[in-house]
Amino acid sequence: MISVMLISVFIIVMIAAGFWGMKKTKTLNDFFIGSRKIGPWISAFAYGVTYFSAVVFIGFAGKLGWVYGLNALWIAAGNAFIGAFLAWIVLGKRTRRMTQNLDVVTMPEFLQERYGGKYFKIIAATVIFLFLLPYAASIFKGLGYMFEVNFHISFDLALLIMVIITGIYLILGGYFAVTITDFIQGFIMIAGALTMVIILTGKAGGFISSINQISTNYFEHVSSHGSPNYLMLGALIFMTSFGVWGMPQMVQKFYSIKDEKVINIAAYVTLGIALIISMCAYFNGALLHVFFDAPLLTASGKPDFDAMIPELLLKHLPSGVMAVILLLILSASMSTLAALVLVSASSIAIDLYKGHVNPNISKSNSVFMMRFLSGLFILISYFIARYEVSIIITLMSLSWGVIAGGFLAPYMYGLFWKRATLAGAKAGMFTGMFLAIFLFYALGAAKAPLAASIAMIVPFAVVPLVSIFTKKPSEKIINKAFGKVE
Repeated sequence: MISVMLISVFIIVMIAAGFWGMKKTKTLNDFFIGSRKIGPWISAFAYGVTYFSAVVFIGFAGKLGWVYGLNALWIAAGNAFIGAFLAWIVLGKRTRRMTQNLDVVTMPEFLQERYGGKYFKIIAATVIFLFLLPYAASIFKGLGYMFEVNFHISFDLALLIMVIITGIYLILGGYFAVTITDFIQGFIMIAGALTMVIILTGKAGGFISSINQISTNYFEHVSSHGSPNYLMLGALIFMTSFGVWGMPQMVQKFYSIKDEKVINIAAYVTLGIALIISMCAYFNGALLHVFFDAPLLTASGKPDFDAMIPELLLKHLPSGVMAVILLLILSASMSTLAALVLVSASSIAIDLYKGHVNPNISKSNSVFMMRFLSGLFILISYFIARYEVSIIITLMSLSWGVIAGGFLAPYMYGLFWKRATLAGAKAGMFTGMFLAIFLFYALGAAKAPLAASIAMIVPFAVVPLVSIFTKKPSEKIINKAFGKVE
């Protein structure tokens, strides 16, 4: 009953945010980046809650907490200091200034205008559409199963409820609605994450006792059978911390900030949010060694790490607290989902249609198209989540590596190196994407973080190498892009 009441209030607030955002949304820039009027706290919460989805609390925390114990907290530290704080400090000012200079609002637009490539935007937009949309569908799927278990309703109905909730507030209010809901969801995530740690450590005899038990039991459960793969741990830290620097849904947050004065404030606020959420998530994963003697198993006898955190919470948290945790997971997923759908829709509405098919589309029609495509993509995500297609599942697994590998180096060099050329950027993008896909199959899905990390690193050598031997970018492009940056 408590869960139903809290979820009902949550839904009402989300819909109200949608109507509030609709009143403020008049142009395409309003819908996609809030007309660059978002303040530091809202920006920080939008970045933080988009960063961490339910995957961190359930799948990542369960598997990595068991496999690495307290060492999993290094991932949390990397995410907070590199993926959150340094991202704002290093990228925030440059990104905002340069996207204003070039008059762009999306990653594909930035790449095309910065490098002067006529069809670069089409390539980048297609990649975003192909790999971020299945990623969004995977989040829908996880939410559907969560509601099925907790509310005892069918998976199909649970999935449909999620589609309707997300669709209403995103389609109505666009980025304004997304940021205000992110702000609300951020407080829910922080409260839920801290509550989990407090209750679980209390049941384990206190914080210090919990750490001692984790250390002792971890050796018996895992380390006594051989050392964990610390190369993979390093790859996970690198992939999840630096990878977000090239993810379009994360970079978008820098476009929307009100002015450069908010950057330092947003950086420290985001750091605090990321530390609390990620440290709590992975510490709860490590606590599995206190409450379990061995991993749960699937019907085929393989470890079922995804089931361990839900089982831990259902067994040891009161029903009222479980309602809060349910909201935490719902908030984490919906914030990430909204950002993914928004960026996927923009790849068609802004980058392809407005950019190439009909550049003179009116303001009202462009906003309508963005709303229509957001709704359409949410619907497509529903069908992808509902009907498991093998190629779609593969795209989900590849999404992070392909996007980060393809975009990170061209984006970074575009911001900081005037000599980077169109040929170099394209070579870097295709190299990163190829390596992400090739190494995923060559090394196996279990080593996907290592494959993604290599795919992210190699293009940083490819872009300058090709750029040195190809024609310099035009002075006109460089002066426009860097004119008010230095």
